[in-house]
Amino acid sequence: MAEFKLRLQLQGDVEKTVRVNRDEFVVGRLPVCDLHLPFLEISRHHSRFVKTEIGTWLIEDLGSTNGTRLNEKLILSPQPIKDGDVVHLGSIYLKIMLAEHSQQNEVGIKLPTQEIKTYGNAKELQERWIEADNSKEDETNYQTAISRLKDLVDIAKNLNSAVSIEAIFSQVKQIVFRNLPCIERLALLVDVQGSGKLQVLNAAVKDISEQLELTMDANWISRTICQKVFTEKVAIKTADAQTDERFDQQQSISDKGIRSALAVPVWDNNLVVGVLYADACIHFNPWSQGGDEDLSFFSALGNIVASAVQRWRLIHKLRSEEAIRQRLERYHSPGVVQHIMAEGVLEEGRLKPIEADISVLFADLVGFTALSQRLSPRQIAQLLNSLFEEMLKEIFAAGGTLDKFIGDCIMAFFGAPKPQSDHADRALRAAKRMLYRLDRLNACRTFCEPLQLRIAINSGKAIVGDVGSSQRVDYTVLGTTINLASRMQHICLPGECVVSEATFARLARKQGLVEMKHYRFKGINQPVLIYQTKRLSNKTLSSKSSHLKSSHLLTVVPSRTYHSSQDNQR
Repeated sequence: MAEFKLRLQLQGDVEKTVRVNRDEFVVGRLPVCDLHLPFLEISRHHSRFVKTEIGTWLIEDLGSTNGTRLNEKLILSPQPIKDGDVVHLGSIYLKIMLAEHSQQNEVGIKLPTQEIKTYGNAKELQERWIEADNSKEDETNYQTAISRLKDLVDIAKNLNSAVSIEAIFSQVKQIVFRNLPCIERLALLVDVQGSGKLQVLNAAVKDISEQLELTMDANWISRTICQKVFTEKVAIKTADAQTDERFDQQQSISDKGIRSALAVPVWDNNLVVGVLYADACIHFNPWSQGGDEDLSFFSALGNIVASAVQRWRLIHKLRSEEAIRQRLERYHSPGVVQHIMAEGVLEEGRLKPIEADISVLFADLVGFTALSQRLSPRQIAQLLNSLFEEMLKEIFAAGGTLDKFIGDCIMAFFGAPKPQSDHADRALRAAKRMLYRLDRLNACRTFCEPLQLRIAINSGKAIVGDVGSSQRVDYTVLGTTINLASRMQHICLPGECVVSEATFARLARKQGLVEMKHYRFKGINQPVLIYQTKRLSNKTLSSKSSHLKSSHLLTVVPSRTYHSSQDNQR
């Protein structure tokens, strides 16, 4: 059986040899084609080779935009092919290789040698580059070197005042496109967070008409090349990535049509902070056996840019930390905020959701509906702002975290993000101090009329962390523990605090609480034993006992007051 191979050629240079391994072999721009040619001049399904019943081969154009030529003649119908024929698809040539000449033709094919260079600092790079071109034997090369050196000096001066990444990149792209005419696209990738993850901060294309498409889609960049440069600290130059043995296993390079490319590390002393990347979709012959001066120039530019990029990273980090600190201060006490920032528990500015044992507190304003009918909206807002400001002092003083304000209700929790083994005691202490502080504020007639709170506390496991979208994130708690605490508010007397049996069991100091009854709550499978503070007199408790009667009551048990050991001795 005759063996059929295609030898790909571009601009007269041998590219690679492909074996035709099926009776119908499609050539086109789509990755699903048998021979994938990712170039704009190639149609999605450009042409195909078809094997006949007698073992000969035909070539057929599939309605391509630029047509298919066989031996320089445009084909309008399926045409037979023979060994040595040349198929022309745009600027790509496919040479037909049949069995009798396949072995002979492959002998002597040598791919251009591709080089990997590892460099140290900017001074070493510049010295090598200048040494390579510091001869007046070739006046053109000498003048080019002088011109490039002036550009490097100029950009080194100008970058000292550049604070935005846009300003930095704007100067870089002008120099690159002026000094490296073969480059079509340029990108600056930076490890913004210092996590080893490169982000594309800016990109440019020589053809302005393609800038919008390039900016919106960064998929054209070879992550393979960039990651190799970043992790291995090497500078890469390739005349044709399609035939470069280093990238044989990288389908993405073939898919993106990357041919000539330069990529260098952006150094800051011994730290690589990013990658400067440039490429083109054409084969650049001078880089096949040379082009070191271009790589050295590009590397020197990367080193000069590094100081400006590092300065931008530091400014970005400080601004990000300040924004994070301001957001954290909405929820946490200053001490907790300091702990979070110092311990480095943030991931990309967020507190990762975790499971934690916490105590959650709900404090609800009594009679708010009636109050809102008597006061104007402005007066309601002023009243709530004043009340929340005062109550939050006690929550933060006990090491608590504000979750949110829900209308007239305060939701807070204890035990996270900084673990607190005594979170139940802290929650109860905060609740008692909130009620006491409100008594004093009422006595001083701080508000337009006396106010009362109902406070409920429950303890248990919950999910704690930042939850939300990319536009809005809230630090919050989720789970059944929170649901129960929210429902417990409704069985609490005005001016008192109720705690669940789970919270009661965690308390180191249980004095000042009276056992109430078992209650069943919506969404909670088991009845819950509730305890309450005893701030009001027994007479007042008795007169308001009707408030607690509901269909939720399962079992009534005698009230028992828990005293400290000193109280028992007395």
